[in-house]
Amino acid sequence: MAGGFSVSTSGKHFEAKITPIVIISCIMAATGGLMFGYDVGVSGGVTSMPDFLKKFFPAVYRRVQEPGIDNSNYCKYDNQGLQLFTSSLYLAGLTATFFASYTTRTLGRRLTMLIAGGFFVAGVAFNAAAMNLGMLIVGRILLGCGVGFANQAVPLFLSEIAPTRIRGGLNILFQLNVTIGILFANLVNYGTSKIKGGWGWRLSLGLAGIPAALLTIGALLVVDTPNSLIERGRLEEGKAVLKRIRGTDNVEPEFLELVEASRVAGLVKHPIRDLLKRRNRPQLVIAVALQIFQQLTGINAIMFYAPVLFNTVGFGSGAALYSAVITGAVNVLSTCVSIYSVDWLGRRVLLLEAGVQMLLSQGAIAVILGLKVKDHSNNLSHGFGIVVVVMVCTFVSSFAWSWGPLGWLIPSETFRLETRSLGQSVAVCVNLLFTFVMAQAFLSMLCHFKYGIFVFFSGWVLVMSVFVLFLVPETKNVPIEEMTDRVWRQHWLWKRFMDEDEQDRL
Repeated sequence: MAGGFSVSTSGKHFEAKITPIVIISCIMAATGGLMFGYDVGVSGGVTSMPDFLKKFFPAVYRRVQEPGIDNSNYCKYDNQGLQLFTSSLYLAGLTATFFASYTTRTLGRRLTMLIAGGFFVAGVAFNAAAMNLGMLIVGRILLGCGVGFANQAVPLFLSEIAPTRIRGGLNILFQLNVTIGILFANLVNYGTSKIKGGWGWRLSLGLAGIPAALLTIGALLVVDTPNSLIERGRLEEGKAVLKRIRGTDNVEPEFLELVEASRVAGLVKHPIRDLLKRRNRPQLVIAVALQIFQQLTGINAIMFYAPVLFNTVGFGSGAALYSAVITGAVNVLSTCVSIYSVDWLGRRVLLLEAGVQMLLSQGAIAVILGLKVKDHSNNLSHGFGIVVVVMVCTFVSSFAWSWGPLGWLIPSETFRLETRSLGQSVAVCVNLLFTFVMAQAFLSMLCHFKYGIFVFFSGWVLVMSVFVLFLVPETKNVPIEEMTDRVWRQHWLWKRFMDEDEQDRL
Protein backbone atom coordinates (compact mmCIF):
# COMPACT_ATOMS: atom_id res chain seq x y z
CA MET A 1 0.00 0.00 0.00
CA ALA A 2 1.49 3.35 -0.95
CA GLY A 3 1.62 6.14 1.59
CA GLY A 4 3.63 7.47 4.50
CA PHE A 5 6.44 9.98 4.29
CA SER A 6 7.83 11.20 0.97
CA VAL A 7 11.35 11.76 -0.25
CA SER A 8 11.75 15.52 -0.16
CA THR A 9 13.88 15.73 -3.27
CA SER A 10 11.77 13.66 -5.61
CA GLY A 11 8.26 13.71 -4.17
CA LYS A 12 8.03 9.88 -4.38
CA HIS A 13 6.07 8.12 -1.69
CA PHE A 14 7.73 5.74 0.71
CA GLU A 15 6.21 2.28 1.00
CA ALA A 16 3.89 2.12 4.01
CA LYS A 17 0.86 0.18 5.11
CA ILE A 18 -1.76 1.19 7.62
CA THR A 19 -0.76 -1.37 10.24
CA PRO A 20 -2.62 -2.51 13.37
CA ILE A 21 0.29 -1.45 15.59
CA VAL A 22 -0.03 2.14 14.33
CA ILE A 23 -3.77 2.25 14.91
CA ILE A 24 -3.52 0.64 18.37
CA SER A 25 -0.58 2.83 19.42
CA CYS A 26 -2.40 5.98 18.33
CA ILE A 27 -5.59 4.99 20.16
CA MET A 28 -3.67 4.24 23.37
CA ALA A 29 -1.58 7.42 23.19
CA ALA A 30 -4.66 9.51 22.48
CA THR A 31 -6.09 8.56 25.90
CA GLY A 32 -4.04 11.54 27.11
CA GLY A 33 -6.79 13.59 25.53
CA LEU A 34 -9.39 11.55 27.44
CA MET A 35 -7.86 12.69 30.72
CA PHE A 36 -7.61 16.31 29.58
CA GLY A 37 -11.24 16.28 28.46
CA TYR A 38 -12.45 14.73 31.70
CA ASP A 39 -10.67 17.44 33.68
CA VAL A 40 -12.31 20.12 31.53
CA GLY A 41 -15.77 18.61 31.85
CA VAL A 42 -15.77 17.62 35.51
CA SER A 43 -14.79 21.02 36.91
CA GLY A 44 -17.82 22.85 35.54
CA GLY A 45 -20.13 20.10 36.75
CA VAL A 46 -18.94 19.91 40.34
CA THR A 47 -18.91 23.71 40.65
CA SER A 48 -22.66 23.67 39.98
CA MET A 49 -23.29 21.04 42.69
CA PRO A 50 -24.68 22.58 45.91
CA ASP A 51 -22.81 20.16 48.21
CA PHE A 52 -19.47 20.98 46.59
CA LEU A 53 -20.12 24.72 46.77
CA LYS A 54 -21.26 24.49 50.39
CA LYS A 55 -18.05 22.74 51.46
CA PHE A 56 -15.45 24.73 49.53
CA PHE A 57 -17.15 27.96 48.38
CA PRO A 58 -19.84 28.86 50.96
CA ALA A 59 -20.12 32.45 49.74
CA VAL A 60 -21.09 31.27 46.25
CA TYR A 61 -23.43 28.67 47.77
CA ARG A 62 -25.31 31.33 49.73
CA ARG A 63 -25.55 33.57 46.64
CA VAL A 64 -26.98 30.72 44.51
CA GLN A 65 -29.34 29.31 47.12
CA GLU A 66 -30.57 32.61 48.55
CA PRO A 67 -30.59 35.13 45.71
CA GLY A 68 -31.08 38.64 46.98
CA ILE A 69 -32.06 41.80 45.22
CA ASP A 70 -28.39 42.73 44.74
CA ASN A 71 -27.48 39.47 43.02
CA SER A 72 -27.58 39.70 39.23
CA ASN A 73 -28.50 36.55 37.33
CA TYR A 74 -25.19 36.90 35.54
CA CYS A 75 -23.12 37.27 38.74
CA LYS A 76 -24.21 34.28 40.84
CA TYR A 77 -20.92 32.44 40.32
CA ASP A 78 -18.53 35.40 40.09
CA ASN A 79 -15.89 34.26 42.61
CA GLN A 80 -12.12 34.33 42.16
CA GLY A 81 -11.57 31.25 44.34
CA LEU A 82 -14.08 29.25 42.30
CA GLN A 83 -12.38 30.34 39.09
CA LEU A 84 -8.97 29.48 40.57
CA PHE A 85 -10.19 25.92 41.19
CA THR A 86 -10.72 25.57 37.46
CA SER A 87 -7.84 27.66 36.18
CA SER A 88 -5.04 26.44 38.48
CA LEU A 89 -4.83 23.27 36.39
CA TYR A 90 -3.90 25.25 33.29
CA LEU A 91 -1.36 27.46 35.04
CA ALA A 92 0.38 24.31 36.33
CA GLY A 93 0.21 22.82 32.84
CA LEU A 94 1.84 25.93 31.43
CA THR A 95 4.78 25.57 33.85
CA ALA A 96 5.09 21.82 33.29
CA THR A 97 5.32 22.28 29.53
CA PHE A 98 8.82 23.77 29.86
CA PHE A 99 10.01 20.55 31.52
CA ALA A 100 7.99 18.41 29.12
CA SER A 101 9.82 19.92 26.15
CA TYR A 102 13.10 18.65 27.61
CA THR A 103 11.81 15.15 28.43
CA THR A 104 10.11 14.81 25.03
CA ARG A 105 13.41 15.54 23.31
CA THR A 106 15.82 13.63 25.61
CA LEU A 107 13.69 10.81 27.04
CA GLY A 108 11.26 10.34 24.17
CA ARG A 109 7.56 10.77 23.52
CA ARG A 110 6.58 7.50 25.22
CA LEU A 111 8.29 8.15 28.56
CA THR A 112 6.91 11.68 28.65
CA MET A 113 3.39 10.24 28.31
CA LEU A 114 4.20 7.87 31.21
CA ILE A 115 5.26 10.82 33.37
CA ALA A 116 1.97 12.51 32.49
CA GLY A 117 0.07 9.41 33.63
CA GLY A 118 1.86 9.48 36.99
CA PHE A 119 0.92 13.12 37.58
CA PHE A 120 -2.69 12.38 36.64
CA VAL A 121 -2.97 9.49 39.11
CA ALA A 122 -1.53 11.59 41.96
CA GLY A 123 -3.80 14.53 41.15
CA VAL A 124 -6.92 12.36 41.13
CA ALA A 125 -6.02 10.96 44.57
CA PHE A 126 -5.68 14.46 46.07
CA ASN A 127 -8.92 15.74 44.54
CA ALA A 128 -11.08 12.78 45.47
CA ALA A 129 -9.83 12.88 49.08
CA ALA A 130 -9.85 16.68 49.43
CA MET A 131 -10.83 17.92 52.88
CA ASN A 132 -10.17 21.59 52.25
CA LEU A 133 -9.58 24.04 49.42
CA GLY A 134 -5.80 23.63 49.71
CA MET A 135 -5.94 19.89 48.96
CA LEU A 136 -8.31 20.61 46.10
CA ILE A 137 -5.92 23.13 44.52
CA VAL A 138 -2.88 20.82 45.01
CA GLY A 139 -4.77 18.08 43.20
CA ARG A 140 -5.61 20.43 40.34
CA ILE A 141 -1.97 21.52 40.11
CA LEU A 142 -0.82 17.89 39.83
CA LEU A 143 -3.46 17.27 37.15
CA GLY A 144 -2.18 20.38 35.37
CA CYS A 145 1.35 18.98 35.33
CA GLY A 146 -0.07 15.87 33.69
CA VAL A 147 -1.86 18.02 31.11
CA GLY A 148 1.38 19.86 30.31
CA PHE A 149 3.33 16.64 29.72
CA ALA A 150 0.51 14.88 27.83
CA ASN A 151 -0.33 17.79 25.54
CA GLN A 152 3.34 18.12 24.67
CA ALA A 153 4.01 14.46 23.87
CA VAL A 154 0.78 13.02 22.47
CA PRO A 155 0.26 15.25 19.37
CA LEU A 156 3.93 14.78 18.41
CA PHE A 157 3.65 11.03 18.89
CA LEU A 158 0.55 10.84 16.70
CA SER A 159 1.95 13.01 13.90
CA GLU A 160 5.27 11.12 13.77
CA ILE A 161 3.93 7.57 13.87
CA ALA A 162 1.04 8.00 11.40
CA PRO A 163 1.30 7.44 7.62
CA THR A 164 0.98 10.73 5.72
CA ARG A 165 -2.38 10.08 4.06
CA ILE A 166 -4.17 9.48 7.38
CA ARG A 167 -1.99 11.68 9.60
CA GLY A 168 -4.73 14.25 10.07
CA GLY A 169 -7.35 11.68 11.06
CA LEU A 170 -5.08 9.85 13.51
CA ASN A 171 -3.86 13.08 15.07
CA ILE A 172 -7.46 14.14 15.66
CA LEU A 173 -7.87 11.03 17.82
CA PHE A 174 -6.34 13.19 20.56
CA GLN A 175 -9.10 15.79 20.22
CA LEU A 176 -11.74 13.05 19.87
CA ASN A 177 -10.61 11.66 23.21
CA VAL A 178 -10.79 15.17 24.69
CA THR A 179 -14.44 15.38 23.63
CA ILE A 180 -15.20 11.84 24.88
CA GLY A 181 -13.61 12.80 28.19
CA ILE A 182 -15.84 15.88 28.43
CA LEU A 183 -18.94 13.80 27.63
CA PHE A 184 -17.92 11.12 30.15
CA ALA A 185 -17.47 13.83 32.80
CA ASN A 186 -20.86 15.36 31.98
CA LEU A 187 -22.58 11.97 32.29
CA VAL A 188 -20.80 11.26 35.57
CA ASN A 189 -21.72 14.70 36.93
CA TYR A 190 -25.36 14.18 35.96
CA GLY A 191 -25.42 10.85 37.80
CA THR A 192 -23.47 11.88 40.90
CA SER A 193 -25.50 15.06 41.36
CA LYS A 194 -28.44 12.83 42.32
CA ILE A 195 -26.50 11.02 45.07
CA LYS A 196 -27.77 11.83 48.55
CA GLY A 197 -25.32 12.42 51.36
CA GLY A 198 -23.13 15.12 49.85
CA TRP A 199 -20.33 12.93 48.45
CA GLY A 200 -21.32 12.78 44.80
CA TRP A 201 -18.67 15.37 43.85
CA ARG A 202 -15.96 13.08 45.30
CA LEU A 203 -17.05 10.32 42.96
CA SER A 204 -17.01 12.75 40.02
CA LEU A 205 -13.43 13.78 40.78
CA GLY A 206 -12.32 10.25 41.69
CA LEU A 207 -13.53 8.62 38.47
CA ALA A 208 -10.84 10.62 36.66
CA GLY A 209 -8.70 7.71 37.79
CA ILE A 210 -10.07 5.65 34.90
CA PRO A 211 -8.60 7.76 32.06
CA ALA A 212 -5.48 8.36 34.19
CA ALA A 213 -4.93 4.60 34.42
CA LEU A 214 -5.62 4.11 30.70
CA LEU A 215 -2.94 6.64 29.75
CA THR A 216 -0.40 5.14 32.15
CA ILE A 217 -0.99 1.59 30.90
CA GLY A 218 -1.04 2.78 27.29
CA ALA A 219 2.31 4.54 27.70
CA LEU A 220 3.81 1.30 29.02
CA LEU A 221 2.59 -0.68 26.02
CA VAL A 222 3.21 1.57 22.99
CA VAL A 223 6.46 1.85 21.04
CA ASP A 224 8.29 5.17 20.79
CA THR A 225 8.36 6.89 17.41
CA PRO A 226 11.22 6.21 14.95
CA ASN A 227 11.84 9.98 14.79
CA SER A 228 12.40 10.13 18.55
CA LEU A 229 14.57 7.00 18.70
CA ILE A 230 16.77 8.18 15.82
CA GLU A 231 16.97 11.67 17.30
CA ARG A 232 18.38 10.09 20.49
CA GLY A 233 20.96 8.04 18.58
CA ARG A 234 19.21 4.66 18.79
CA LEU A 235 19.38 4.07 15.04
CA GLU A 236 18.91 0.29 14.85
CA GLU A 237 16.00 0.35 17.27
CA GLY A 238 14.47 3.22 15.27
CA LYS A 239 14.84 1.25 12.06
CA ALA A 240 13.24 -1.85 13.63
CA VAL A 241 10.29 0.19 14.87
CA LEU A 242 9.95 1.82 11.46
CA LYS A 243 9.64 -1.62 9.85
CA ARG A 244 6.97 -2.63 12.36
CA ILE A 245 4.80 0.44 11.99
CA ARG A 246 5.10 0.61 8.20
CA GLY A 247 4.43 -3.12 7.76
CA THR A 248 7.35 -3.60 5.34
CA ASP A 249 11.10 -4.23 5.35
CA ASN A 250 11.59 -1.71 2.56
CA VAL A 251 12.12 1.31 4.82
CA GLU A 252 15.69 2.26 3.88
CA PRO A 253 14.80 5.47 1.96
CA GLU A 254 12.56 6.75 4.75
CA PHE A 255 15.06 5.68 7.41
CA LEU A 256 17.88 7.57 5.68
CA GLU A 257 15.76 10.70 5.44
CA LEU A 258 14.91 10.51 9.14
CA VAL A 259 18.61 10.04 9.94
CA GLU A 260 19.47 13.10 7.84
CA ALA A 261 16.72 15.13 9.52
CA SER A 262 18.09 14.02 12.89
CA ARG A 263 21.63 14.98 11.86
CA VAL A 264 20.45 18.46 10.90
CA ALA A 265 18.51 18.71 14.17
CA GLY A 266 21.65 17.68 16.07
CA LEU A 267 23.54 20.64 14.65
CA VAL A 268 21.19 22.98 16.48
CA LYS A 269 22.99 24.12 19.63
CA HIS A 270 20.55 26.87 20.62
CA PRO A 271 16.98 25.64 19.91
CA ILE A 272 15.27 28.87 20.99
CA ARG A 273 17.52 30.98 18.78
CA ASP A 274 16.94 28.58 15.88
CA LEU A 275 13.17 28.65 16.40
CA LEU A 276 13.27 32.44 16.08
CA LYS A 277 15.22 32.37 12.81
CA ARG A 278 13.54 33.87 9.77
CA ARG A 279 12.84 30.50 8.12
CA ASN A 280 10.89 29.28 11.17
CA ARG A 281 8.79 32.38 11.73
CA PRO A 282 5.80 31.34 9.58
CA GLN A 283 5.35 28.09 11.55
CA LEU A 284 5.82 29.92 14.84
CA VAL A 285 3.40 32.74 14.01
CA ILE A 286 0.69 30.34 12.86
CA ALA A 287 1.19 27.95 15.82
CA VAL A 288 0.94 30.78 18.36
CA ALA A 289 -1.99 32.47 16.60
CA LEU A 290 -3.97 29.22 16.37
CA GLN A 291 -3.62 28.61 20.11
CA ILE A 292 -4.69 32.16 21.00
CA PHE A 293 -7.61 32.10 18.59
CA GLN A 294 -8.69 28.65 19.76
CA GLN A 295 -9.34 30.05 23.23
CA LEU A 296 -10.83 33.31 21.99
CA THR A 297 -13.61 31.37 20.27
CA GLY A 298 -14.93 31.06 23.83
CA ILE A 299 -15.16 27.27 23.64
CA ASN A 300 -13.35 26.36 26.83
CA ALA A 301 -15.18 29.03 28.78
CA ILE A 302 -18.44 27.47 27.58
CA MET A 303 -17.32 23.85 28.12
CA PHE A 304 -15.83 24.54 31.58
CA TYR A 305 -18.89 26.29 32.80
CA ALA A 306 -21.69 24.82 30.67
CA PRO A 307 -23.75 23.72 33.71
CA VAL A 308 -23.10 27.09 35.39
CA LEU A 309 -24.01 28.93 32.19
CA PHE A 310 -27.27 27.00 31.79
CA ASN A 311 -28.01 27.62 35.47
CA THR A 312 -27.48 31.32 34.88
CA VAL A 313 -30.05 31.47 32.08
CA GLY A 314 -32.66 29.71 34.19
CA PHE A 315 -32.18 25.96 34.06
CA GLY A 316 -32.27 24.12 37.39
CA SER A 317 -29.13 22.30 38.53
CA GLY A 318 -30.27 18.93 37.15
CA ALA A 319 -31.49 20.39 33.86
CA ALA A 320 -28.26 22.35 33.50
CA LEU A 321 -26.17 19.20 33.86
CA TYR A 322 -28.46 17.37 31.44
CA SER A 323 -28.02 20.16 28.88
CA ALA A 324 -24.26 19.93 29.34
CA VAL A 325 -24.47 16.21 28.51
CA ILE A 326 -26.24 17.09 25.25
CA THR A 327 -23.53 19.57 24.26
CA GLY A 328 -20.87 17.00 25.20
CA ALA A 329 -22.46 14.41 22.91
CA VAL A 330 -22.60 16.93 20.06
CA ASN A 331 -18.92 17.64 20.70
CA VAL A 332 -17.96 13.96 20.27
CA LEU A 333 -20.04 13.38 17.13
CA SER A 334 -18.78 16.54 15.46
CA THR A 335 -15.15 15.62 16.15
CA CYS A 336 -15.81 12.35 14.31
CA VAL A 337 -16.82 14.47 11.32
CA SER A 338 -13.39 16.06 11.40
CA ILE A 339 -11.59 12.71 11.47
CA TYR A 340 -13.24 11.70 8.21
CA SER A 341 -13.09 15.07 6.48
CA VAL A 342 -9.77 16.66 7.47
CA ASP A 343 -7.69 14.69 4.96
CA TRP A 344 -10.39 15.02 2.31
CA LEU A 345 -11.69 18.59 2.54
CA GLY A 346 -8.52 19.97 4.07
CA ARG A 347 -7.73 22.16 7.04
CA ARG A 348 -8.68 25.54 5.58
CA VAL A 349 -12.19 24.58 4.45
CA LEU A 350 -13.09 23.29 7.92
CA LEU A 351 -11.70 26.38 9.66
CA LEU A 352 -13.46 28.85 7.37
CA GLU A 353 -16.85 27.08 7.40
CA ALA A 354 -16.72 26.88 11.19
CA GLY A 355 -16.01 30.60 11.41
CA VAL A 356 -19.32 31.41 9.73
CA GLN A 357 -21.23 28.90 11.86
CA MET A 358 -19.72 30.09 15.15
CA LEU A 359 -20.35 33.73 14.28
CA LEU A 360 -24.05 33.14 13.57
CA SER A 361 -24.69 30.92 16.61
CA GLN A 362 -22.97 33.26 19.08
CA GLY A 363 -24.82 36.22 17.62
CA ALA A 364 -28.13 34.42 18.13
CA ILE A 365 -27.25 33.56 21.76
CA ALA A 366 -26.33 37.20 22.46
CA VAL A 367 -29.65 38.46 21.03
CA ILE A 368 -31.77 35.96 23.02
CA LEU A 369 -29.98 36.60 26.32
CA GLY A 370 -29.99 40.35 25.72
CA LEU A 371 -33.75 40.42 25.18
CA LYS A 372 -34.88 37.75 27.63
CA VAL A 373 -32.43 37.49 30.56
CA LYS A 374 -32.22 40.66 32.63
CA ASP A 375 -30.19 41.17 35.80
CA HIS A 376 -33.02 40.52 38.24
CA SER A 377 -35.90 39.37 36.05
CA ASN A 378 -37.39 35.94 35.67
CA ASN A 379 -35.25 33.58 33.69
CA LEU A 380 -35.72 32.22 30.19
CA SER A 381 -38.94 30.51 29.20
CA HIS A 382 -38.72 26.83 28.33
CA GLY A 383 -38.88 27.54 24.60
CA PHE A 384 -36.13 30.13 24.58
CA GLY A 385 -34.05 27.93 26.88
CA ILE A 386 -34.17 25.16 24.29
CA VAL A 387 -33.14 27.62 21.57
CA VAL A 388 -30.09 28.62 23.65
CA VAL A 389 -29.10 24.97 24.07
CA VAL A 390 -29.51 24.39 20.31
CA MET A 391 -27.37 27.45 19.52
CA VAL A 392 -24.70 26.35 22.00
CA CYS A 393 -24.72 22.92 20.32
CA THR A 394 -24.41 24.58 16.91
CA PHE A 395 -21.43 26.54 18.15
CA VAL A 396 -19.82 23.50 19.80
CA SER A 397 -20.27 21.34 16.70
CA SER A 398 -18.53 23.85 14.43
CA PHE A 399 -15.64 24.20 16.87
CA ALA A 400 -15.34 20.42 17.27
CA TRP A 401 -14.68 19.77 13.59
CA SER A 402 -12.38 22.74 13.14
CA TRP A 403 -10.55 24.84 15.72
CA GLY A 404 -10.59 22.10 18.35
CA PRO A 405 -8.60 19.39 16.54
CA LEU A 406 -6.84 21.59 13.97
CA GLY A 407 -5.42 23.87 16.65
CA TRP A 408 -3.34 20.87 17.75
CA LEU A 409 -2.86 19.19 14.38
CA ILE A 410 -1.41 22.05 12.34
CA PRO A 411 1.43 23.01 14.73
CA SER A 412 2.42 19.37 15.25
CA GLU A 413 2.81 18.75 11.51
CA THR A 414 4.43 21.98 10.31
CA PHE A 415 7.58 22.51 12.40
CA ARG A 416 10.93 21.13 11.19
CA LEU A 417 12.34 18.21 13.20
CA GLU A 418 15.05 20.37 14.80
CA THR A 419 12.41 22.78 16.17
CA ARG A 420 9.45 20.41 16.45
CA SER A 421 9.65 19.63 20.16
CA LEU A 422 10.30 23.24 21.16
CA GLY A 423 7.71 24.53 18.70
CA GLN A 424 5.09 22.17 20.10
CA SER A 425 6.09 23.27 23.59
CA VAL A 426 5.54 26.93 22.66
CA ALA A 427 2.14 26.04 21.17
CA VAL A 428 1.09 24.15 24.32
CA CYS A 429 2.35 26.98 26.56
CA VAL A 430 0.39 29.61 24.68
CA ASN A 431 -2.71 27.41 24.66
CA LEU A 432 -2.56 26.76 28.39
CA LEU A 433 -1.79 30.41 29.16
CA PHE A 434 -4.88 31.61 27.32
CA THR A 435 -6.94 28.71 28.68
CA PHE A 436 -5.91 29.83 32.17
CA VAL A 437 -6.85 33.44 31.39
CA MET A 438 -10.27 32.44 30.04
CA ALA A 439 -10.98 30.03 32.91
CA GLN A 440 -9.98 32.63 35.51
CA ALA A 441 -11.84 35.50 33.86
CA PHE A 442 -14.98 34.01 32.27
CA LEU A 443 -17.36 34.16 35.25
CA SER A 444 -16.27 37.73 36.02
CA MET A 445 -16.63 38.63 32.34
CA LEU A 446 -20.10 37.06 32.31
CA CYS A 447 -21.00 39.19 35.33
CA HIS A 448 -19.78 42.45 33.77
CA PHE A 449 -20.41 41.88 30.04
CA LYS A 450 -23.63 39.91 30.57
CA TYR A 451 -24.96 38.81 27.15
CA GLY A 452 -22.22 40.93 25.56
CA ILE A 453 -19.73 38.15 26.36
CA PHE A 454 -20.98 36.34 23.24
CA VAL A 455 -20.58 39.48 21.14
CA PHE A 456 -16.99 39.68 22.42
CA PHE A 457 -16.25 36.11 21.35
CA SER A 458 -17.99 36.46 17.98
CA GLY A 459 -15.83 39.50 17.19
CA TRP A 460 -12.73 37.38 17.67
CA VAL A 461 -14.21 34.63 15.48
CA LEU A 462 -14.40 37.17 12.66
CA VAL A 463 -10.75 38.18 13.19
CA MET A 464 -9.49 34.59 13.23
CA SER A 465 -11.44 33.69 10.09
CA VAL A 466 -9.75 36.53 8.20
CA PHE A 467 -6.39 35.30 9.53
CA VAL A 468 -7.05 31.79 8.19
CA LEU A 469 -8.26 33.11 4.83
CA PHE A 470 -5.05 34.98 4.11
CA LEU A 471 -2.28 33.42 6.22
CA VAL A 472 -2.91 29.72 6.94
CA PRO A 473 -1.77 27.45 4.07
CA GLU A 474 -3.25 24.03 3.29
CA THR A 475 -1.21 21.09 4.66
CA LYS A 476 -3.40 18.09 3.81
CA ASN A 477 -1.60 15.12 2.22
CA VAL A 478 1.80 16.82 2.50
CA PRO A 479 4.51 14.59 4.08
CA ILE A 480 5.67 16.03 7.38
CA GLU A 481 9.30 16.50 6.26
CA GLU A 482 8.27 18.19 2.98
CA MET A 483 6.37 21.15 4.40
CA THR A 484 9.07 23.70 3.52
CA ASP A 485 9.15 22.99 -0.21
CA ARG A 486 5.52 22.12 -0.79
CA VAL A 487 3.77 24.51 1.60
CA TRP A 488 5.81 27.47 2.80
CA ARG A 489 7.65 28.17 -0.48
CA GLN A 490 4.30 28.21 -2.31
CA HIS A 491 2.52 30.71 -0.03
CA TRP A 492 2.12 34.29 -1.22
CA LEU A 493 3.56 35.78 2.00
CA TRP A 494 5.49 33.06 3.79
CA LYS A 495 7.68 32.25 0.78
CA ARG A 496 9.52 35.51 1.46
CA PHE A 497 10.81 33.94 4.68
CA MET A 498 12.14 30.86 2.89
CA ASP A 499 14.72 32.53 0.62
CA GLU A 500 17.95 30.54 0.78
CA ASP A 501 20.13 33.57 1.27
CA GLU A 502 18.03 34.72 4.26
CA GLN A 503 17.46 31.46 6.06
CA ASP A 504 19.98 32.18 8.76
CA ARG A 505 19.08 35.81 9.30
CA LEU A 506 17.24 36.82 12.44
